[in-house]
Amino acid sequence: MDDMQEILEDFLVEAFELIEQIDHDLVELESNPEDLELLNRIFRVAHTVKGSSSFLNFDVLTKLTHHMEDVLNKARHGELKITPDIMDVVLESVDMMKALLRSIRERGNDVDAGVSISDICDRLTAINEGKDISSSKSKDEVKEEVKEEPKDEPKEDAKEPSAMDQEPEVDVNSLSEAEVEAEIERLLKVRKAEDQARRDKQKQNSEQSAVQTPESAPAPEPAPTPAAKPAPKKESKESNAPAHSSASAVEQTIRVEVKRLDNLMNLIGELVLGKNRLLKIYDDVEERYEGEKFLEELNQVVSALSLVTTDIQLAVMKTRMLPIAKVFNKFPRMVRDLSRELGKQIDLEISGEETELDKSIVEEIGDPLVHIIRNSCDHGVESPKERLAAGKPEKGIIQLKAYNEGNHIVVEIVDDGKGIDALAVKMKALERGLITEREVDSMTDKEAFSLIFKPGFSMAKQVTNVSGRGVGMDVVKTNIEKLNGIIDIDSEVGRGTIMKLKIPLTLAIIQSLLVGSQEEFYAIPLASVKETVRVPVDNIYTIEGKNVLRLRDEVLSLVRLGDLFGVKQVFESGDQTYVVVINVADSKLGIIVDSLIGQEEIVIKSLGNYLQNIRGIAGGTIRGDGKVTLIVDVGMIMDMAKEIKVDIRASMESSAQMSKKEKPSDYKVLIVDDSKMDRTIMQKSLEPIGVTVIEATNGIEALNIVKSGDHSIDAMLIDIEMPRMDGYTLAGEIRKYSKYRNLPLIAVTSRTSKSDRLRGVEVGMTEYITKPYSPEYLENVVRKNIKLV
Repeated sequence: MDDMQEILEDFLVEAFELIEQIDHDLVELESNPEDLELLNRIFRVAHTVKGSSSFLNFDVLTKLTHHMEDVLNKARHGELKITPDIMDVVLESVDMMKALLRSIRERGNDVDAGVSISDICDRLTAINEGKDISSSKSKDEVKEEVKEEPKDEPKEDAKEPSAMDQEPEVDVNSLSEAEVEAEIERLLKVRKAEDQARRDKQKQNSEQSAVQTPESAPAPEPAPTPAAKPAPKKESKESNAPAHSSASAVEQTIRVEVKRLDNLMNLIGELVLGKNRLLKIYDDVEERYEGEKFLEELNQVVSALSLVTTDIQLAVMKTRMLPIAKVFNKFPRMVRDLSRELGKQIDLEISGEETELDKSIVEEIGDPLVHIIRNSCDHGVESPKERLAAGKPEKGIIQLKAYNEGNHIVVEIVDDGKGIDALAVKMKALERGLITEREVDSMTDKEAFSLIFKPGFSMAKQVTNVSGRGVGMDVVKTNIEKLNGIIDIDSEVGRGTIMKLKIPLTLAIIQSLLVGSQEEFYAIPLASVKETVRVPVDNIYTIEGKNVLRLRDEVLSLVRLGDLFGVKQVFESGDQTYVVVINVADSKLGIIVDSLIGQEEIVIKSLGNYLQNIRGIAGGTIRGDGKVTLIVDVGMIMDMAKEIKVDIRASMESSAQMSKKEKPSDYKVLIVDDSKMDRTIMQKSLEPIGVTVIEATNGIEALNIVKSGDHSIDAMLIDIEMPRMDGYTLAGEIRKYSKYRNLPLIAVTSRTSKSDRLRGVEVGMTEYITKPYSPEYLENVVRKNIKLV
């Protein structure tokens, strides 16, 4: 049973690959009916599927392909001319072949497919006999009929055996069931013998290469491998050749389950995370042990591992890559059918179909392209009469192109139709309440083009089978943004439209810009980042309730990243701030962040079912320091920004005013010591300054005070030996926060050794005061560090 299942799987893989190409070839044949080579290729597909299905007793599929083969055979001998009406019937039979193959894959037979082939077979027979098919039933009139057993089918033509019956060289239709089973058993034994012979040969060769040296005598000739018993009528001069030679020439590829590749990609993602972690640790070690000899060797190891990890990552990504032809090949048939349905003449020109991208993206990009191309056929390309009146050729052209651009794939859909009238789009959007009159006046043509992606928007005057319901293009935008891609539209009235999709090669590992908002960190996909700038807060304005920034020659809408995600503003950003300019298609938005961490390659991880629907968050990643960082959903925050009504400039100025120090008591010093007496001594020493003193009895209590944000701490006096958390650990934890990177941390301790001082410097202590000390000395150290003169 397992052997038969393997044969069935091989048949389905081969059949689906052949059928996938036949749609494209048939449409091309309609344009070039004299192309005999193309016709022969199509005929061979039908013949191969017929022979294989007959061998496996799929009678319905055998009958259908036999009738289709008869028509194609007559055409290739010049006895029949393929007309559009005939091609309609042939293409319909191909669709039925697909349905039957799907039934075989799902149910193991072709009887329960719910497809009646009686009518299509009658029409194919009528074509073959030269009869008029216009009076035959159309495909819309086909009713469910009782399926006929193909008992009277003509036998296989022995002159052209199929791929699966070449080995027996016998007419399998003439064999009994027992004889067929015996023949299958024999073929399986032949295959196993060939495999064993090949393995024995490879083992022998490897053993010889392992033991043979220049001084040793040549190894004896290997014993001849046992060749499988040749099938009848196969004897030739090469019959004595090793049986494994032909098999090894054929088996150049191996089928791998997709879930195994997915698992491998996940493991590579973990390896990339490990590499990032190792690089971070190396940076820390290099900073701590600068000048040590072992650093050079460690650097070589880390660099080599990083390089190998990158190579493995690229190699695994390539195993998941598929040519975009997998998607493109279905469009010639679709355009051909739409042309006939719409009464138009349209040619589809495809280029770059060999361009490769990740399998997961290939699966997702199909639907958006279907909507765009249908839109081009219906709304873009004019009717022959309109085109002639406009001085154009009767036949319109749609170009489908794909090419690489950095770490992205660009897909262009270009038509030479009537183009998009920006004003008409604005008026239709205004009529449907999608925009306001004020927006109409200020909107550019490029911004107007993006309105076609609004849900419910349609320029169609009436609803047809092709379009008009206001669905489709909004699905395109949603699906492309899910892929972290962007859409760009350029159009000229009377000349045509160019729609460009820019999609990342893979969704698993991406380049990102890491930014900080207060003490939270976020990753923004680098593909959506146009630029980063640092601007004065005074350059931020509020116009009609919207925050804007004049950046060179354009006015840019602004939003603070912390406002989008409700991050508490616990410290001021100063006189200047960082702005990350992101773009989705023609829309731009400036995002105010508190810090720019840098560019990093990240592995996208799902947040799980419980957290997966958080607005503005596309997933998470683990950074080099082991912490989780959230990944921003750029498309979503473009919409979320419209809901934010915070006056950014006023908020920043208010925060700055609140944090402004006007008198000594505005300064706060946190004393951290487990000894009540030591805390009292330090407090008495600071009384002449007049600063506000806050006390903590251990490191954990102090850290909680700092993290709460209730106090704006200006300096800390820290004891080293404390319960729960010592002073070194506390200083290290505080320095992890970018806002406290420059906070004065003053060690006050009785530990006076050189190693203790060195460790204090390593964890980020600003000053190191040893006990005993004079009150005046402590006072002066604090004054200097908080800049109080």
